[in-house]
Amino acid sequence: MNETAKHLVQRIQAVDDAAAANRTRAETYRAMTEQLSEVTGTATSPDGVVTVEAGPDGTVEKVTFSDAVRSGVDPAELSARVQHTIALARVAATRAQAEVVQRGLGSSDLLDKVLAEDKKLFGDSEPVDPGPDPLGHGSAPACARGGREQLSDDEAFESFRVLRRS
Repeated sequence: MNETAKHLVQRIQAVDDAAAANRTRAETYRAMTEQLSEVTGTATSPDGVVTVEAGPDGTVEKVTFSDAVRSGVDPAELSARVQHTIALARVAATRAQAEVVQRGLGSSDLLDKVLAEDKKLFGDSEPVDPGPDPLGHGSAPACARGGREQLSDDEAFESFRVLRRS
């Protein structure tokens, strides 16, 4: 095989390799999109009275109350617990989304650039962890993401963002 033919074979192989890499990336993005659409965040108030499930776009999908609510919980306290638990569930959904994206893309500046552009275009703002229970009841809130164990604060991402569906 002459030198020109070898060079041509190498170029064809490079194109084939690039096409295979593009197919792999496309499959990764498709899988991420599917996983992101299924993300939920669940949080339970520290006293166990309120449990909230939030969808991938932060919408409240479900609110449940334990039997303790029948024992005469003050409506103002219950309202504060519900609002706080909703915020916790949204943060849990955001963490789950960040995990999906990080698994799909790995550590990448691309993710930060995409999120910054989304924020500029759509005005999305990051959900903020609401902090401790405003009523001071119980210990740290119980949060779960899709039935998986919660990340510790050390493992959690420094900045939480929700990827919104259009």
